[in-house]
Amino acid sequence: MGLHEKDDRREELDDDVYASTDLAVSMPKYKFPHIEQNPRHAYSVVHDELMLDGNSRQNLATFCQTWLEPEVHQLMDECLDKNMIDKDEYPQTAEIEARCVHMLADLWNSPSEANTIGCSTTGSSEAAMLGGMAMKNRWKAKRIAAGKSYDKPNMITGPVQVCWHKFARYWDIELREVPMEEGRLLLTPEEVIKRCDENTIGVVPTLGVTFTCQYEPIFEISEALEAFEKKTGLDIPIHVDGASGGFLAPFCAPELVWDFRLPRVKSINASGHKFGLAPLGVGWVIWREQSDLPEDLIFWVNYLGGNMRDLALNFSRPGGQVVCQYYNFLRLGRDGYRKIHSACYDTASYLAEEIEKFGLFDVIYDGDRRSGIPALCWKLKPGLKPGFSLYDLADRLCARGWQVPAYSLPADQTDQVIQRILVRHGVSRDLGALLLVDMKRSIEYFEGHPVSAPLSEEEAGGFHH
Repeated sequence: MGLHEKDDRREELDDDVYASTDLAVSMPKYKFPHIEQNPRHAYSVVHDELMLDGNSRQNLATFCQTWLEPEVHQLMDECLDKNMIDKDEYPQTAEIEARCVHMLADLWNSPSEANTIGCSTTGSSEAAMLGGMAMKNRWKAKRIAAGKSYDKPNMITGPVQVCWHKFARYWDIELREVPMEEGRLLLTPEEVIKRCDENTIGVVPTLGVTFTCQYEPIFEISEALEAFEKKTGLDIPIHVDGASGGFLAPFCAPELVWDFRLPRVKSINASGHKFGLAPLGVGWVIWREQSDLPEDLIFWVNYLGGNMRDLALNFSRPGGQVVCQYYNFLRLGRDGYRKIHSACYDTASYLAEEIEKFGLFDVIYDGDRRSGIPALCWKLKPGLKPGFSLYDLADRLCARGWQVPAYSLPADQTDQVIQRILVRHGVSRDLGALLLVDMKRSIEYFEGHPVSAPLSEEEAGGFHH
């Protein structure tokens, strides 16, 4: 019979993570640690801290995917060590990226005679900037060829997300952002034409505006620019910011003409990790023709094996997101994407109808698939004093884990506060119904406890760097 002594098992007796001496003291947070830690203990510290984050499935503010199939998790794990930039070492990942580019060109109706060209990016913001850089360089080359100055470029947009503000500032371009008006929250052909001149590098309409989630009228803007060219001789191209709508309109509003069917549309950016249903970290930019991408934006790299073309604002990045994008294209096809996004549109319309029944809100956008993305937004009825602001309602919903943002509109409607819900894959009708119960409970709470000092936008704001 074997003899057993306590010292033989001493280490196992201390096996409980939270009884360890490592976790009996606080680990350094802002100074680089001097000593190593047991991996289980370090993991527990990081894991526990992440519990303080919000529940991503209840985050109805984000446009990005928060639910993914088990096969996507598996592929991401298999690609954890693959660098997208090492195309010689990982030729099949590079081939998969090329297939995705051609699939998107087909989805966005690239003409059969066009030699479409494009690439993946880390997200739609990088893709948008690459599209913008191509616009600027094409315009500059034409100006130089004509012997004209090229020091005052401008571009025209509606109310755009911050990446276009960054692009204009970083590349020294005048941003002619058309302000909102009472009753007009989107870009219109008339407002575009008012701002066009010989220094306009391009017009950027958005297929799914960040603030109200609606589509801007790309076909009508293109028609107006055609007429403008006939009158003035100025040929002004369009880059479509399809960050959200690029993966929605082809499936749920195929009759909408916004893409390469319009010859004036020279490039399109889209976000794979939003309604493309890929994991976080992939975007796409596609040009109509190879000639629409200036050669001076392309670099040749020979020190990673082979001699390859590189077009990006960064360099190393993981390959898993591109692989999973390809998986989704194969897995779902047009029919699968249509079914998923149609369910989201139906849930958005249901929520809009139910929220309007509260009698306190005017719905601005109700999730109509012909005019925007699967989302909804609303404002308090004018003149109504319900005892709370939309900032207060957003704060109250946070107590149950819901993140439903309230925010003011951009210029010239900054006095108007609205609230918005994004309905993504994974936001089911049942989940929506639970949210409505909590909205009703919050409103009843405010009826009994009206707010005497409503939250301001600054007080209601979340993360600050």
